[in-house]
Amino acid sequence: MHQYENFHIVDHPLIQHKLSLIREKTTGHKIFRELVNEVATLVAFELTRDFPTNSTQIKTPMTSTTGQTIVGQNVVLVPILRAGLGMVEGLIQLIPNARVGYVGMERNEKTHEPVDYYFKIPKEPEHKNFILIDPMLATGGTAIATANSLKKRGATQIKFMCLIAAPEGMSAFCEAHPDIEVYTAALDEKLNENKYIIPGLGDAGDRLFGTL
Repeated sequence: MHQYENFHIVDHPLIQHKLSLIREKTTGHKIFRELVNEVATLVAFELTRDFPTNSTQIKTPMTSTTGQTIVGQNVVLVPILRAGLGMVEGLIQLIPNARVGYVGMERNEKTHEPVDYYFKIPKEPEHKNFILIDPMLATGGTAIATANSLKKRGATQIKFMCLIAAPEGMSAFCEAHPDIEVYTAALDEKLNENKYIIPGLGDAGDRLFGTL
């Protein structure tokens, strides 16, 4: 268990089944990619539960009625390069009109802190709903820095989603950004001495893109 109100584990049986296949080391990169997108889609159902909707008049084959629609153009997916790219397709299938920004992070050689070397998001970020995407929340450093950059550019509506999180990353991120809701499929045991999540799923980027 954990004490952070902004941290949510989406533990649906379908998600846990697919996550077990993702963790399995013999799963090849093609199936791995497909499963990552499927789990991203399922987690996003919960993440988008409170997204605002607009009322609209529609005609069914029987009568007129009022329906609800999400303004998809106001949703911006922000994958953290490169592994975050592996979750975008699943979310685009769910929200076809969503825009996509891109963030590349690297460590400063002097301070060892993550800084962005590439940052591209739509204009007027204060009017957008951002979904920050990365398969792993390990130490939390990269996700924290990306959220900082979004806020500095004016973003006020941000959520973060990942496949698995380490307790260390959860604590660091939730304490740094208590106003950002975090959604994950699993909270794992710990980080090892090399900052890999245990039991984890290995290097998400290498497994997604076949660069093992």
